[in-house]
Parts: sequence; structure tokens; C-alpha cells
Amino acid sequence: MMEVELRLEKMAHGGEALGFYQGKAVFVAGGIAGERVKVKVEEEHKTWARARLIEVLEPSPHRVKPQCPYFGQCGGCQWQHIDYQAQLQFKREILAEQLARIGGLEAEVLPTIPSPWPWHYRNSVRFRVTPEGMLAFQGLHTTDLVVIEECYILHPLVEEVLEALEMELAPIHSLKVKVGVRTGQQLLILETAGEEIPELSTELPASCVLIPPSGPPVVMAGSDFIQEEVAGKLYRVSAMSFFQANTLQAEKLVELAKEFLEPAGDETLLDGYCGVGLFGLALAGKVAKVIGIEENPFAVNDALLNAEAQGVGNALFLHGRLEEEIGKIEKVDLAVVDPPRTGMEKKALEGLLRLKPRAIVYVSCDPATLARDVAFLVGKGYALEKVQPVDMFPQTFHIESISLLRLKS
Repeated sequence: MMEVELRLEKMAHGGEALGFYQGKAVFVAGGIAGERVKVKVEEEHKTWARARLIEVLEPSPHRVKPQCPYFGQCGGCQWQHIDYQAQLQFKREILAEQLARIGGLEAEVLPTIPSPWPWHYRNSVRFRVTPEGMLAFQGLHTTDLVVIEECYILHPLVEEVLEALEMELAPIHSLKVKVGVRTGQQLLILETAGEEIPELSTELPASCVLIPPSGPPVVMAGSDFIQEEVAGKLYRVSAMSFFQANTLQAEKLVELAKEFLEPAGDETLLDGYCGVGLFGLALAGKVAKVIGIEENPFAVNDALLNAEAQGVGNALFLHGRLEEEIGKIEKVDLAVVDPPRTGMEKKALEGLLRLKPRAIVYVSCDPATLARDVAFLVGKGYALEKVQPVDMFPQTFHIESISLLRLKS
């Protein structure tokens, strides 16, 4: 494959830097917008190519030395070589570019809200386990596994569990750790490919759950959940439930959802993809009724128990897919949706349009699907009023954002 020199013009969605050579877009991992680089083209298509960085000929002023010895091999972080303020600006630019290119939306994207902790922020992690019983992450742009001995974005409570772990990991397929940053609670989750139950030894008072290939989770020690505190409320998060990976930024999302929706007190709120009830329960005291919809049965159970523990009597949680359950709802005034990376199904969007909530808050972890879904809503009578990136994942290209759409009168 040929070697070429080129000027990198911008950062692309997906984390690579983008340059052009003979009219063809070239994506370069490890590059930074503004740099002149020498690269080796390793993957070529009709309109684009992917190249490996060989030498930085003119470095960016934002280039810094990565902290992690696995950077460039491990697929977990892509932007450790970029100073943090520049990361925030690049995320804002990428979000605006995706909204314009995919959605045709000329929206003002507000400056990215930084994470209070640019390092050691993750309250959860999932490792693959190699046949030799070593903890590993998937490699960058490859299915190969990279064995990891330390990780600079994991919260110290997560590291504490990993360091205290004494067991034969070979029978384990994958290993997860979840912690409550505010509560100090720790949960180890082991997934096995077979029915064999491994022996566990740890010095910590951490809970442990085994996820067999079939059947319900098995509690090996302690409980099958942790609790985390967000905006003054305690949330139970069980082994199989999703929760935001950055507790402090989850709190910021909750604050912004309240601010954007401006609940009047007598309204009904739809919490779509509600998980353990994070947004709906945080807003329950400001509305007449909350209707949460979630397809994960473990998360629905957590949401119900969280409502009971918090003394919330005006919240109803439904188990099912949003696109199926939304048709059973007669009226909502406000909505918050927090879909997975794939965004919302068209049927779910059409269900929202039928209900015509006066305001919709869309929490997104993918700018491309956000642009697609928001463009659909804007084309059907909504105005996009605010787009606020919130840096949930420092040192990575992943972009979390919260947007406000308002029904045009």
C-alpha cells in the first residue's frame, strides 16, 4: 500500500482525523485536525480510504502524550493524544456537522459541558476474558483482544474490585464491574459460557452475580444490585440493568432535562427507554404523572422498586418496546427519551407525533441517529431549540447530548 503526505482538515464522527488525497477522503486514527502527516493507506474504497499514521510532520498544538501504555492498541480510548479542551471543542463541531449533514439542521450547538473528572470517571466496565484467563478489551479497528493490566478511565472503586479479585478466570466469558460512586457499593458480574460455577475469592465486601448462558442470574455473594445517588435520589441498579457510565454527568443530564422541560406541575410526562427510572423519578415531583416504558424487565423491576423507595406514587412503569407500548397511551404533555445508540424506531417517533407533547427532551449517545430522528420530528411540526453536548466519555470520541424540541403553536 502507498505512503502519502496530507493535511488533516477536521475530526470525523468515529474519532479519526479526516484529510483528502486526490479528491478522496482519508481517515487517520491518531491524527488531529490541522496536522500535516505521513500515512500509509491500508484500506481503500471508491470514495474513501483508511490510513495508518506513520509520522506527524507538523504537530497540532493540542497534541499531548497519552497517559495509557495501551493507547493506539486498545479500542477503549481514541483521543488520549488530544488535550481535553480541544476534545470538548471537537465534539461540539462533530455534533453540529452531523446535524447539518444528516438532518439538514442548522442548529446552534452549545459548548460541550466538561466532565468534572476527565480521567477515572467510569462507574462500570466490561472486560472480555482470554482463553488464558486474562482481562482484555477489544483492539482498535480489530476483533483482536488486548490484555489490560490497568485502565486510566476506570473509577478507583472499579479498580479496587479488579485488584482484590482472586479466582480462576478461564471458565469466564466476560467480566463486568458496576460501582456506586456516591455510595461506595461494588458489584462484580461474571458471564460464563458453560454451567460450571467458578470459585470466588475477594477481600472486599463486594457483591457478585453469575450470569449463566441460560436461566436467571445467580447471586454468589451479597446482592444482585448496587445503589447510586444522583441529584439527591438513590437508584437501585441491578446486574442486568443499564445505567449511565459517568455518575456526575448523569446528574448534569437530569438537571438539564428539568430545566429544558419546564414542567408546570399538572402535566403527564412520558419517560421513553426509561431504564431504572432516572429521568422520570427525578421529575416525578414536578408533574402530575410519569409513564415510563422500558423493554429490559430487570430495569423495569428496578424502576418500580426505586419509585417505592423514593416514595413516588405518581409513576407507572410499563414493560415493553417503546414502539409497541406508546400506542396504548392516550395523552402526554412532556416527553424525555433516552434511546440506545441505534436511535428511535420510526414507529416510536410516529407514536410521539400522535401524542403531540408540547416539549420533548432527546438524550442521545450517537450524533448520527440523533440527527436522523430530530430531522423527522422537525419535519412534522417541532422546532429544535437547544442542543447541549455533555461529555460523558472523556478521552473517547463518543458524544452524549441532550436536546430540546418544542411543538410549534
